[in-house]
Amino acid sequence: MKRRVVVTGIGAVSPVGNDALESWQNVIAGKSGIGPLTRLDPDQYSAKVAAEVKDFDIEKYVERKEARKMDRFTHYAIAAALMAVEDAKLKIDDSNAERIGVWVGSGIGGMETFEQQFETFQKRGYRRVSPFFVPMMIPDMATGQISIYLGAKGVNSCTVTACATGTNSIGDAFKVIQRGDADAMIAGGAEAPITQMSVAGFCANTALSTNPDPQTASRPFDLNRDGFVIGEGAGIVILEELEHALSRGAHIYAEIVGYGSTGDAHHITAPAPGGEGGVRAMRIALQDGGLAPEDIDYINAHGTSTPYNDKYETMAIKEVFGEHAYKLAVSSTKSMTGHLLGAAGGVEAIFSVMAIKEGILPPTMNYVTPDPECDLDYVANEARKANVKAVLSNSLGFGGHNATIAFKKYE
Repeated sequence: MKRRVVVTGIGAVSPVGNDALESWQNVIAGKSGIGPLTRLDPDQYSAKVAAEVKDFDIEKYVERKEARKMDRFTHYAIAAALMAVEDAKLKIDDSNAERIGVWVGSGIGGMETFEQQFETFQKRGYRRVSPFFVPMMIPDMATGQISIYLGAKGVNSCTVTACATGTNSIGDAFKVIQRGDADAMIAGGAEAPITQMSVAGFCANTALSTNPDPQTASRPFDLNRDGFVIGEGAGIVILEELEHALSRGAHIYAEIVGYGSTGDAHHITAPAPGGEGGVRAMRIALQDGGLAPEDIDYINAHGTSTPYNDKYETMAIKEVFGEHAYKLAVSSTKSMTGHLLGAAGGVEAIFSVMAIKEGILPPTMNYVTPDPECDLDYVANEARKANVKAVLSNSLGFGGHNATIAFKKYE
């Protein structure tokens, strides 16, 4: 018998809100967090817009002296984790610390720290490089710091699978609990990639939208889509073994039941033709969760607003679901949040469980000109009430990483 695992807490820092509930409410209202690029000089880049976190104060969560020893992606991760643990009303102490773990990933880690410290090295030599440079930069430090701040001594790991990172992290943490290695896991992703070199790199490989209008730059599945909008933030969920959650009277958002993870073995950035790797990830998640294709009511798509991703993800959904592909709903919340890279799967998992809990499908904004090759129900431009019993959340990353997690209404 597989141990059942439920979601009992959520926490987020995102371009659409500095907590999970605000982020959800704004997405349901169709409010975008995308605006002009302000962290950098937009004149230096082909991309002029970004999905930046706004009015975030790390000192609400961490003392200034300690915050200065962390990169911004770790700031977001700690804040989201603390909010998720508080939301779950999960007390961590000597009685349970060794059975509570942390699995939070980041796609590129502390790029801002790397750039700043390299500039210091060039101008002033190695002696002036911060002694905290390496522990600030490495992607696993979000997990490390969350563990330290919360006292969680169980499984402690970090996934780095580019844009699939958050979903892989939650899926891997789910399996830790399911096989009995922990009773609860703090899981998700964090990213702060709006830096000189990150944006330069994505502009150089023409992945970013060059549409200067913040309101329409991210337009997943639309015929005129031209690239993703870079975003930042963190999304963290508390996963808990069902009996452990019930024994303490925890609130349950949804049950996580399936996880699929595959590799394209195709190309360093382009998805495999027809979304073949995504097809297998979705099928594995369905099988793992004991779900039939017709059980799925909604898919939170990867939906990056890039030409190939949206086309191939649509093809993959059709391959997996057949005629049911035209009966289920699909949407991309990246139309409002932008693409949070390694944090995307964490934030989108939160939106997925909230869709189940609230019975509302978040919209795909900016869907104006239909693409004949993208012909599913994308919940265009307005949220929709629905009886949502089961959901898939997809994430697809550079390097051919595909990850899908399946949630269903807790019964």
